[in-house]
Amino acid sequence: MDSKTVDEFRSELKVTPIVAELLLQRKVNSFPEAEGFFRPKLDQLHDPFLMKDMELAVDRLQEAIDEGQKVLLFGDYDVDGTTAVASMYTFLKDTLPIDFYIPDRYKEGYGLSIMGIDFAKEHSVDLIISLDCGIKAIDEIAHARSLGIDFIVCDHHTPGEGLPNAIILDPKRRDCNYPFDELSGCGVGFKLLQGLCDHNGWSYDKLFELLDFLAISIGADIVPMTGENRVLSYHGMRSLNENPRVAFKELLALAKKQLPVTLTDVIFSIAPRINAAGRLRSGRYAVELMISEHTEEINVLAEEINNDNIERRQLDSEITEEALAILANDENTKNKVTNVVFQANWHKGVVGIVASRIIEKYYKPTIVLTESNGLVTGSARSIKDFNVYDAISECSDLLEQFGGHKFAAGLTMKPENVEEFKVKFEKVSARSITKEMLIEEQDVDIEIEFNEIFKPEENRLKIPQLKRILRQFEPHGPGNMKPVFLSKNVYSTDVRALKDVHLKLSITQPEYDVVIEGIGFNLGEKLDLVASGMPFDLVYTLEINKWRDRETLQLNIKDIRETV
Repeated sequence: MDSKTVDEFRSELKVTPIVAELLLQRKVNSFPEAEGFFRPKLDQLHDPFLMKDMELAVDRLQEAIDEGQKVLLFGDYDVDGTTAVASMYTFLKDTLPIDFYIPDRYKEGYGLSIMGIDFAKEHSVDLIISLDCGIKAIDEIAHARSLGIDFIVCDHHTPGEGLPNAIILDPKRRDCNYPFDELSGCGVGFKLLQGLCDHNGWSYDKLFELLDFLAISIGADIVPMTGENRVLSYHGMRSLNENPRVAFKELLALAKKQLPVTLTDVIFSIAPRINAAGRLRSGRYAVELMISEHTEEINVLAEEINNDNIERRQLDSEITEEALAILANDENTKNKVTNVVFQANWHKGVVGIVASRIIEKYYKPTIVLTESNGLVTGSARSIKDFNVYDAISECSDLLEQFGGHKFAAGLTMKPENVEEFKVKFEKVSARSITKEMLIEEQDVDIEIEFNEIFKPEENRLKIPQLKRILRQFEPHGPGNMKPVFLSKNVYSTDVRALKDVHLKLSITQPEYDVVIEGIGFNLGEKLDLVASGMPFDLVYTLEINKWRDRETLQLNIKDIRETV
């Protein structure tokens, strides 16, 4: 980045050049923008009525409230869908007759289902509000309308060619001019409730009590951590840390996490457990946990969901091992730009996770398929700069159903189409994937020297000012990832292998009196390099290691290479 621009900005903000450059990289270009970045305010939220169909949606929900009509919340079974249902249910439960429905992953699959709509009819539902799904459910919503059930869709996925016959809230609609189109599904539901508050002149106090749900959905669904998402997640994390919901407090305890936590902690502790319920049993259990006000019930549900997560991890490990073995024994694997693996008996609930694991070994767009209810179904995960949704879309003639986005998608097909799909998906993908794209890159924000981490006068046993400022860059996510640093020509003063796969080392640059501890997960193969006494280059993030109430700086090492 241009040094003059950095210096001018640094002078305006009175921060170090490192902080100035990191902010500029995140498109924070002025003092007011920096103030909004470090201290997001809830009054930065957009007017919900800027969203297409918002007035229609609020009017229809208000009609249901005024007439005491029965409303059913229909949400997806993942974290975004279940938090969306839990937050809207919590807000509306004392306002009108309301229930919720989470589809069975195995009997019904992703999104709206005829079974769910028939459930609504059997229970005399007047209005269904779908959350994190529905934008492509043209036939299902037509079925609901034929039964006399009205529909509001709250979704954030890309629409297809046509739209369902419903009131549709989706900032990705082509005819929607809402200023921010990267809300989570839970976020779209939140905007509907915000519109309802504005319509009635209600205080936002009760609405803002839902922000912890928003933070969890935003982190788990990996939507951009910019715009409204940053505002919502920033205040949601404050709420989670300062006044934690009993359910989340219990899940954190089971994950052995102590408050305060970061959004990254939430993604690796709360989110997998919420997801595990939908993967192994039903997402309904996760919603019941999140909406419960009874400590005893919460404890029981949290324990059951935690056990689901333990089982999920075991299944994940076993199926990943089997899938990798299939690829290793296929002589064509090395010549392909994609991986598609299929085994009929794999557990449907973990195939998406397995696809991500395979990409860690073979850096290619990957689809893992299994069989369910007579159809082959599975999940796709992508690599940087490749839109897996578009590639799958080009194979739609072989599919019964598909949906998703650039980096992740789900799909269903007849068993007889699997082999043809593999060939076509490879052919379609090969048109746009280059050799360079199949080499995983480690993005680096900035190169620094060790003496820039600690000021000369700072105590090396305490957290330096740089890390304290970087803490204020949280919460992290796409568009505001945790800053990654490069330091060249460093040496290890001590190194050892942990469980033969991880590295624990002390690192220094000879020209500076700074020695910093670091840990490199899954970098055991670099042991000989760092133990050789030769210089190496290091890519890392700055972390805080907590041990017995003591905090010290620790490098989380992303990669190591020999200095050239």
